[in-house]
Amino acid sequence: MTTDPIADYLTRVRNAVNAGHRVVEVPGSNLKKEITKILFDQGYILSYKFEDEKGPQGMIKIALKYDKLTKDPVIKKMQRISKPGLRKYSSASDMPRILNGLGIAIVSTSAGVMTGKQAESQNVGGEVLCYVY
Repeated sequence: MTTDPIADYLTRVRNAVNAGHRVVEVPGSNLKKEITKILFDQGYILSYKFEDEKGPQGMIKIALKYDKLTKDPVIKKMQRISKPGLRKYSSASDMPRILNGLGIAIVSTSAGVMTGKQAESQNVGGEVLCYVY
C-alpha cells in the first residue's frame, strides 16, 4: 500500500518515459482516471484504456507519446506539488503559470479535476496536485 497514490502514478509514468517504454500500466482510481483524461486532452499522452476487470479498482493502460523525428518524449517533467504532509492550495486569481504558459498545472477543485487555466476561467480554486511540462 502506498501512502501517496498520485506520487506513485506520476513516478510510474516518469520512469516509463525515462526508460523509453511505449505503454505503462498503473493501478486505477477515480482521481488517476481524471488526471489521465487531462493528460490526453492536453496532448501529453497518445491514448489510454481503463481496464476494470483487473484488481479492485482496475488498471489504467497509458500509451506514451514521443516526437516522431527526434524520438524525445513529450512529457519532459512531472512534478508533485501538494503532498500528504504539506497540502498546497491556490485561489483562482493566484493560479500558477508553468513555463510561462507552456506547461499545465493539474488542480483538484470543487468542480472536479481540471487544469489551472480551466480553473482560472471558471473562477474556482483548489489543491494543486502536480505540474506537467
